[in-house]
Amino acid sequence: MRTAFFHRPLACLVGLVAMASACAETFRIATYNVENYLDQPTESRRFTKSEESKAQVRANLKALKPDVLAIQEMGQLTALLELQASLKAEGLDLPHYEFVRGWDTNIHVCVLSRFPIVARRSHTNESFLLSGRRFQVSRGFAEVDIQATPDYQFTLFVAHLKSRRPIPDADEAEMRVAEAKLLREMVDARIAANPNVNLVVCGDLNDNYNSDGVKALVGRGKNALVDTRPAERNGDNKPNPANPRWFPRNVTWTHYYGVEDSYSRIDYILLSPGMASEWERDGSYALTSSNWGIGSDHRPIVAKFETDNQ
Repeated sequence: MRTAFFHRPLACLVGLVAMASACAETFRIATYNVENYLDQPTESRRFTKSEESKAQVRANLKALKPDVLAIQEMGQLTALLELQASLKAEGLDLPHYEFVRGWDTNIHVCVLSRFPIVARRSHTNESFLLSGRRFQVSRGFAEVDIQATPDYQFTLFVAHLKSRRPIPDADEAEMRVAEAKLLREMVDARIAANPNVNLVVCGDLNDNYNSDGVKALVGRGKNALVDTRPAERNGDNKPNPANPRWFPRNVTWTHYYGVEDSYSRIDYILLSPGMASEWERDGSYALTSSNWGIGSDHRPIVAKFETDNQ
């Protein structure tokens, strides 16, 4: 009897912890470059999104079931509202949105969310100097605060950095670095205000992980962003045999470039140290689906979180 008496408080404590963990809700954040989701042509983009392509975009998103969706290459607001309504009709209701009108009037970054957006600080007129010339951040940056539960809020940045397409006015890689540094300054400002802030940076960064632009955004030291690195769920789970400090050799590509017939990882979900504490690694992956490429030249990726500040 004495043994049972002394273990009962410990058993109760373990039970309470288990109950608290079970009560924590989970949610998913996805990012998806939907490749010219236009409902009307523009001077530089002559083709609208086909119905077949729209249907595949919806199928890909329904497979992921995101609670919050970061979008790149969206056309006008009417196109975003059409996607929102079409998803709702098919069972994925994301009633809250943010639409960013940047320097580029053809394609935009956006957010669709199941949860309320409680603050909006999107950046539509950022610029930088390069070789003595001033350039605009073409797509701007979305920045919103999202209330996932009464007790859990996070900040979401969405970016679509300069493409790898050469332009005559400047080096495209240098432009991406400059845009990434601007975005990192915004991240640093949020972390300085609250070192434990729940913060996510996601989108199409148009470069590989070891590039100068992505490294500038990720940063270094205690405030470095954590790369969720979503991969295919194909059973690859072993460390890299050449060097365990390197990324595993699992399949993480997110973009197909037809000119080169190449696949690369250029879409990211990056987390502040505070947000990384709530990240569920097993719930983060790159979508594999039949005919994914009809929807876009990018694959969507998703990460899962608990609404329990760790």
